[in-house]
Amino acid sequence: MAVLLKRLLHPGSSPAALGRLMGRREASLGTDPGVAVRVRFAPSPTGFLHLGGLRTALYNYIFAKKHQGSFILRLEDTDQTRIVPGAAENIEDMLEWAGVPPDESPRRGGPAGPYIQSQRLALYAQAAEALLKSGAAYPCFCSPQRLELLKKEALRNRQTPRYDNRCRSLSQAQVAQKLAMDPKPAIRFRLEGEAPAFQDLVYGWNRHEVASVEGDPVILKSDGFPTYHLACVVDDHHMGISHVLRGSEWLVSTSKHLLLYQALGWQPPHFAHLPLLLNRDGSKLSKRQGDIFLEHFAATGFLPDALLDIITNCGSGFAENQMGRTLPELITQFDLSRVTCHSALLDLEKLPEFNRLHLRRLVGDKTQRCQLVGQLQVLVEEAFGSQLQDRGVLDPTYVERIILLRQGHICRLQDLVSPAYSYLWTRPVVGRAQLGAISEKVDIIAKHVLGLLEGPGTNLTQDVLNGELKKLSDGLEGIKHSNVMKLLRVALSGQQQGPPVAEMMVSLGPKEVRERIQKMLCS
Repeated sequence: MAVLLKRLLHPGSSPAALGRLMGRREASLGTDPGVAVRVRFAPSPTGFLHLGGLRTALYNYIFAKKHQGSFILRLEDTDQTRIVPGAAENIEDMLEWAGVPPDESPRRGGPAGPYIQSQRLALYAQAAEALLKSGAAYPCFCSPQRLELLKKEALRNRQTPRYDNRCRSLSQAQVAQKLAMDPKPAIRFRLEGEAPAFQDLVYGWNRHEVASVEGDPVILKSDGFPTYHLACVVDDHHMGISHVLRGSEWLVSTSKHLLLYQALGWQPPHFAHLPLLLNRDGSKLSKRQGDIFLEHFAATGFLPDALLDIITNCGSGFAENQMGRTLPELITQFDLSRVTCHSALLDLEKLPEFNRLHLRRLVGDKTQRCQLVGQLQVLVEEAFGSQLQDRGVLDPTYVERIILLRQGHICRLQDLVSPAYSYLWTRPVVGRAQLGAISEKVDIIAKHVLGLLEGPGTNLTQDVLNGELKKLSDGLEGIKHSNVMKLLRVALSGQQQGPPVAEMMVSLGPKEVRERIQKMLCS
């Protein structure tokens, strides 16, 4: 057994031989013939889903869909002390909201379940037992106090803390004696010999000599829960994962995981480590930044497609960066071989512009536009409620007209219920003095505009209205066109700035414009 273990832990150093041993192919980043593509997103429910997690999930999702494969959500909840209530539900909710739902998950189920690690403890125990029997693992009886002292001593000497492998050399008699006193020791994996090289699909050939810089890692804790290293290897094997696309912070751990695969006699998956998603200034995304959580973006009116677009646009994996890509386009254009090692710098100040493009695209689709109408009706109710003097503003035809006229000018649907657009839903209170400060000829202007609206062409378009208003101004002696427009804008909206007056009039409709202009005469 020792000879067999030695062979497993000391593979040949030839890259070609290593490639064959590990099932790797230098020439291809695709799939092995006849092997289904199965990828997984495996977050810990220690917090709600944020942009960094969404990016990892998205790259897994589009890789799976490009190769007609399966995208799996697995929750790694082995650190029970750090679990955040509601986080597991939030992660799956937000993936569905973002349009990248898993094919298999805790909620959806599937053939490789359960999909929560705390419900898979028997599998980890079986793997640990197999490693103990082969001699690749051993029980560790060191107390937390001793381990803490080792750590403090290393830090005092300015060294990287590492376990000193004390329990590795215990005899069978010593182990039996200690088991009688401590029947539930931790289990450590024996790091021996040269770590295997591996070809990462992003970073290329890698080898990390973990045995020379680390102590033997705990793979099963005394409470029966696995550490990440054992759990991810066992789960990826039993779930048939073909490709592991995960953050580059796990690159140095991959050699350790490959040693576990070898010791267990399992074929490893392909690995592709994705560069980090960072803030524009190069700093790390932090969960302390409340505005990086998907829940925040959903609540503030940002579209899923805009988020998917911006987090792929700032990184790599595509022939060119372009704004406005939809999810089907991302799937079609994605090329794993184009993912580079450079970190992706995310500039969230550009998100409103991304959202504007995707909102305009939705407005152009009749079915999607109908959904937007319904959403805006709800927003108007929530924003103004009892302030609505005329509930006719909730009429779908009116709401649709507003959306069509303002498309391309707004970044979010919520913008249309901001104070700048309140005049669309409620009538402004405008005093005579406010109007008189703009022009002394308020009544003359009001009567001329009413005459324009009462003419035969009450179905006036924006272009026609612009022309008619210009003619009207030209016919009024001593009154500048700009003052006429300013007066009408204040009368119609109560504001000094806003959309063109002709657009305001088309938005509100002839009947409402008449009522507001008549108020100029009565005020």
